[in-house]
Amino acid sequence: MFSKILIANRGEIACRIIKTARRMGIRTVAVYSDADVRALHVRMADEAVHIGPAPAVDSYLVIDKIIEACRRTGADAVHPGYGFLSERAAFATALKAAGIVFIGPNPGAMEAMGDKIESKKRASAARVSTVPGYLGVISDPAHAVQIADEIGYPVMIKASAGGGGKGMRIAASAAEVAEGYARAKSEAASSFGDDRVFVEKFIVDPRHIEIQVLGDKHGNVVYLGERECSIQRRNQKVIEEAPSPLLDEATRRRMGEQAVALARAVNYDSAGTVEFVCGQDKSFYFLEMNTRLQVEHPVTELITGIDLVEQMIHVAAGGKLAFAQEDIRLKGWAVESRVYAEDPTRNFMPATGRLTTYRPPAEGQHDGVTVRNDTGVYEGGEISIHYDPMIAKLVTHAPTRAEAIDQQALALDAFAIEGIRHNIAFLSALMRHPRWRAGKLSTAFIADEFKGGFVWPQPEGLAAQRMAAVAASMDALADEGRAAVGRRVVRLGSASHRVTVTGQRGRWRIGFDDLFGVVREVISDWVPGQPVWQGTIDGEAVAMQFRRTGDGATLAHAGTQAEVCVLSGREAELLAWMPQRQQVAAGSQLRSPMPAKVIAISAEVGQTVAAGDPLCVVEAMKMEITLGAERAGVVSKVHAGRGDALALDAVIIEFE
Repeated sequence: MFSKILIANRGEIACRIIKTARRMGIRTVAVYSDADVRALHVRMADEAVHIGPAPAVDSYLVIDKIIEACRRTGADAVHPGYGFLSERAAFATALKAAGIVFIGPNPGAMEAMGDKIESKKRASAARVSTVPGYLGVISDPAHAVQIADEIGYPVMIKASAGGGGKGMRIAASAAEVAEGYARAKSEAASSFGDDRVFVEKFIVDPRHIEIQVLGDKHGNVVYLGERECSIQRRNQKVIEEAPSPLLDEATRRRMGEQAVALARAVNYDSAGTVEFVCGQDKSFYFLEMNTRLQVEHPVTELITGIDLVEQMIHVAAGGKLAFAQEDIRLKGWAVESRVYAEDPTRNFMPATGRLTTYRPPAEGQHDGVTVRNDTGVYEGGEISIHYDPMIAKLVTHAPTRAEAIDQQALALDAFAIEGIRHNIAFLSALMRHPRWRAGKLSTAFIADEFKGGFVWPQPEGLAAQRMAAVAASMDALADEGRAAVGRRVVRLGSASHRVTVTGQRGRWRIGFDDLFGVVREVISDWVPGQPVWQGTIDGEAVAMQFRRTGDGATLAHAGTQAEVCVLSGREAELLAWMPQRQQVAAGSQLRSPMPAKVIAISAEVGQTVAAGDPLCVVEAMKMEITLGAERAGVVSKVHAGRGDALALDAVIIEFE
């Protein structure tokens, strides 16, 4: 077994690998860029080596720097995590030449499966069902349009060396193919150093389901069930679960056997994932094979009880798999939410900044339920513009899908983050969405169900009553727990409730005078200063995020948010006479939806534009976004140029 492993990665995956290595008694080495000097993975590792400037192309993607770090520290193996160099056969080959073990598949398997064009050819030869498409290299936009016309719309333009939703566009017309081809090539070049793209048929209303495989160097290969990853935005996964609510045992077996057949065809010898696009009728087609550990691997670990990182290390050291296919049993259900630094109300634009508050829910097992939080950040840390904006992966495991979803909803409500924009409210709302709970999924789920984008819903019904009850109980603490507190008016957004509060510290009865005698019993040991209120309401566990705002507070619960204020009767009467602040209309401007770098500007002063015309391309966190005009107008000023750094909401273009 290895004595010291270097992790050629950063963030939550580096921290996750360190945890398993530590449990196995293996020392670890972290590498870090200028931007990650104070990162959590650097703190957790036994040793750390600086490898260069913040941009990944100058640090995490430089093979020679990783090998030199191994030499300096005496690391005898490297785990690449995911992303960066994890699927580069040249990296594995260079490590071998240096006498260092690569904790991943052999270079031949990586070359065959890492290239999406080659992998589809291999899959077809192995009798794996594949999506119709053109598997050659596309020379220019006109060639891409010609192929798309022949295949039939819609089509998917994909980077051959891609992954993680980078270098991928859906096109429904020739014009969209030309634009998507340019963006996919540019994004692929910056993310993977390889700008080749191909075109394939896009399956309408598809589901994304993948099979986890695991092989060793002795010819043994098994599959560990499937993961459903259909909830996506910008072709990137947001929520994953295992198993899939679509599959039956027969379909699961067929998909698993095809995945194993493909793995055997390329002598696969580590953890890997075979991805399929599935129709609602349970038909399935091979998409690609990821020759690495997947972001969403925790859901598989929880339903199988198998530590995939441990198995990768064990296999890389020459060990045989300790189990056969018939030994694999799927137990319970697991749901994973990716907590991102992004703004769901702005089309999920990435966000950066400092985590002034970071309080995840408590991890552990209790009453058959597991809560797990894989993260690479800490309170006071910073989310950088240079890397993926994922903050954490929150995972819950329970005996049934409904229970796993309920526990995920509760855990999200108990997750407090401040200082940056994040997607917790959106995730929380998803957990309560009827279609999600029914398992009626597709990769278009978010586009279908949030057509106008995500807007913070105001609490209604039970959620509103719970918020009002919690606000009243918080206010009651100011009375030092006297047995009888009295009547109050709870303003909840634009609504209000007249309540009667009785009880004592830690246990209150909130009577809603305006709701025909409804009474909520609130029990909690919450004290002022805590960012999350947790307790029970009428015997049911409830959590709410709390933030003091001026004379009141903001409460977030069940995917809703509201400003709350608790007043005496007289205060409520006087407040009704206070003038309301008027909103000032914004000018005609194109603003940056995120901190970013300008890649291209296509607008000039005096140019007449129509609504939707593309005007600017910006890049942040390995993603390119085309910004267009919101309305027709004439360009009066251009404030930014190619290469400029933009802050959030920075004005790029003004219109007359």
